[in-house]
Amino acid sequence: MESRRKYKKSSVIKIAGAFIVWVIGSGFATGQEILQFFTSYGYWSYGIILVNMAGFLFLGRVLLKIGYDHRADDSFNHFKYFCGEKLGTFYTWLIPIILLSVMPVLISGAGATLNEYYGVKHWLGSAIMTGLVLIAYLIGFERLMKIVSTLGSSIIVFILVVGAISMIQNWGDFEDAAGYEELLGASQASPHWFFSAILYLSLIFISGSTYFSKIGMTAKKRQEAIYGASIGSVAVILTIAIINTAMILSAKQIATLSIPVLYLAKSISLLLGSVFSIFLILGMFSSCSAMMWTVCNRFSFGGKRGNQLFAVLVAVFVFVMGLLPFSDLVATLYPLVGYAGLVFLLCVLVKTFQSGYEKFRRKKQADS
Repeated sequence: MESRRKYKKSSVIKIAGAFIVWVIGSGFATGQEILQFFTSYGYWSYGIILVNMAGFLFLGRVLLKIGYDHRADDSFNHFKYFCGEKLGTFYTWLIPIILLSVMPVLISGAGATLNEYYGVKHWLGSAIMTGLVLIAYLIGFERLMKIVSTLGSSIIVFILVVGAISMIQNWGDFEDAAGYEELLGASQASPHWFFSAILYLSLIFISGSTYFSKIGMTAKKRQEAIYGASIGSVAVILTIAIINTAMILSAKQIATLSIPVLYLAKSISLLLGSVFSIFLILGMFSSCSAMMWTVCNRFSFGGKRGNQLFAVLVAVFVFVMGLLPFSDLVATLYPLVGYAGLVFLLCVLVKTFQSGYEKFRRKKQADS
């Protein structure tokens, strides 16, 4: 049996940082995801947070553990493992298409950030981000992981600080939040808060499942994968809870903004807003780079040169799509991605409980 004690804390933190990176793309870091899936439901947003805490801890641990358990199998396909041959094959091809739909949101987010805070043309900001993401893919996965895992932890801490300060400054307005329900309601991702909670889980884990299982494969010990997923999940949900509260307190000001969290930072200090915009762009870069790897890794075109050419074509595609308005992209694409992942979440639940029951049954037979 693998030792439960001999794991490295530094590896756990690295895995947690890599886990966080996927979640903190432009939709999360700007506040658009939190606004549409959480804050727009007012006080019910805290119910969404509780559902997501349970979901993140469960799904994150399952996907990273499965990756670790199959680390020696280069042909392992987690979609086929959870969903069976036919449905698994369908998802194997669907995910790159989904990510090609999500990546422009990140690219557009970079353009929106540079435009809203620095006055840079939207298309130019998007072009800069596209070029950086392409370069990150070309340097290879191992180097990419070292970069993004470090950025993930730093970005989440900074977002936490912004949210906490803003929340403390405006805490006296909490009772007035009920008066802004209609204003916030226009941004809702679905008609009911509970379904919004499930959609958000689906959005994160259907699009990130390949990446999450790959992170699990990099762990040296099973506990590193488990603890890394747990710490990453708690950090993400804690950040959502604080930012959600801060945005409820500033609902009147942020309801129609493309980048509500940047407003929170600027309302604290113009200097903090400037620094936050840099962290925000780094978060977009990290998430989009991970997605770029996932998409390009799915295909092979005549060796290294062919793969590089394909990566360039992907970059051009996401740049063109990223020229569309950022908030419109989030409102349209993210809920659709969430719907696509509902069946996958059900498959993960069924397979996990089936496996748990089989282990229990075998243990009971061995003891009898």
